[in-house]
Amino acid sequence: MKRTAGILMPITSLPGKYGIGCFSEEAYRFVDFLQESGQSWWQMLPIHPTGFGDSPYQSFSTFAGNPYMIDLEALEAEGVLTKAECACVFFGEDDAEVDYEAQYNNRYPLLRKAYERSEISKNPDYRRFVAENDWWLSDYALFMALKKHFGGQCWYEWPEDICRRYGYAMDHYRRELYFEIEFHMYLQFKFFEQYWQLKKYANDRGIGMIGDIPIYVAMDSADTWAHPELFQLDEDNRPLAVAGCPPDGFSPTGQLWGNPLYRWEYHRKTGYAWWLSRLWYVFRLYDITRIDHFRGFDAYFSIPYGAASAAEGHWEQGPGIDLFRCAENHLGWNKVIAEDLGYVTDSVRDLVRESGFAGMKVLEFAFDSRDSGAAGDYLPHNYPDNCVAYTGTHDNETLKGWLHSIPQKELAGVRAYLSDWYTPQALLHKSLIALAMGSVAALCIIPMQDHLGLDNGSRINTPSTIGHNWCWRMKKEQLTAALRWEIRETTERYGRKR
Repeated sequence: MKRTAGILMPITSLPGKYGIGCFSEEAYRFVDFLQESGQSWWQMLPIHPTGFGDSPYQSFSTFAGNPYMIDLEALEAEGVLTKAECACVFFGEDDAEVDYEAQYNNRYPLLRKAYERSEISKNPDYRRFVAENDWWLSDYALFMALKKHFGGQCWYEWPEDICRRYGYAMDHYRRELYFEIEFHMYLQFKFFEQYWQLKKYANDRGIGMIGDIPIYVAMDSADTWAHPELFQLDEDNRPLAVAGCPPDGFSPTGQLWGNPLYRWEYHRKTGYAWWLSRLWYVFRLYDITRIDHFRGFDAYFSIPYGAASAAEGHWEQGPGIDLFRCAENHLGWNKVIAEDLGYVTDSVRDLVRESGFAGMKVLEFAFDSRDSGAAGDYLPHNYPDNCVAYTGTHDNETLKGWLHSIPQKELAGVRAYLSDWYTPQALLHKSLIALAMGSVAALCIIPMQDHLGLDNGSRINTPSTIGHNWCWRMKKEQLTAALRWEIRETTERYGRKR
């Protein structure tokens, strides 16, 4: 991989009208900013519909796109919405954060108006999209229509005939909910139409898209409903065990995510057919794919369903290199970032090395006095070139917030490593960005909040918490000429300019 740099910035964190970042003019201007500041990559995080906790890692589908990201101004230009209709809708009080409740309650009625005026069934491009994506789209659209029909209930609480997908029930609800199903197909058509336009604009300007594939899918998802045989479920379609992480220095009770676990033996017997379709799909969507929680393919943490905390869990063996050898044989070589963070063992390191994927190095982890053994792996002088250097990820504190929250002993360790005892703490994040940029890592990704020097009030996500996550939005005026120049100078200085 060529020596390059990029910025981590969720689509939903972009500035602009109507309460949430989307595929609007601001997305194109952000691509321009990336190009002008010498960057090569835009890491976007998952772009799927958000489910429980507004998290894109708890999505209703591993294949669908998030309707919130559809640009309403583009629909105005098409004539299916008016500016007045959009202007009178409440999308939230603060343009610096996403109000998901307002989006859910008020954006969908607008999108429904656009659908009803679109005469979409007459559009040959729409019909082609539906035909090409029927292998996932028909299940997803029916699933979303059924969720509304049954008042938002999880699918295993639906009547038995449709919960278990009996043929006569599937036929009945496809007739009964025809227009609701078509509405969700329309949303996916518009989402991907706008996504591919933005991706082409970025690629034409030398900017590649880095996207995420979460290792797990949500229990309440079209994927689990349509393919329960893939997961560790009992005869009543309830999980036998769920995903999470064991207790560590960051969380004394561990993390209980609640996602259903895979029946890896079943996947192995089918030649990993579902996984191959999933990987093929994301390899088309993105220029580089980041595989979330990569260590779960080596061994995964299994927590009994209904357990009070992750402390009751234990480790089970994952598919290992077998899955990725199968993927390479069928799909060829693709650029992948393996999120090899968390409890990393020698066998996880071996799996990353054997796969040939680039691992992740997070600078904030390098000075953690609670885990001094593993911390050394994240010090830049120990990086291999086949890795991606981060100051922090979407799950970490912002760099400035982290510098203000760590104990004085750790802050002294940062200054000692930098040989810098004089830079004011308020500016020390710039020195750490330079440290990551100057590392041997082939790719360096810096979260937008770190370039902006923002504190933890602008943090994207705090793991194991429900509430104020995935809400941060950048303001348009923060993308200044001075910031563009500073990022470009740093990128150029360390030989990462595209």
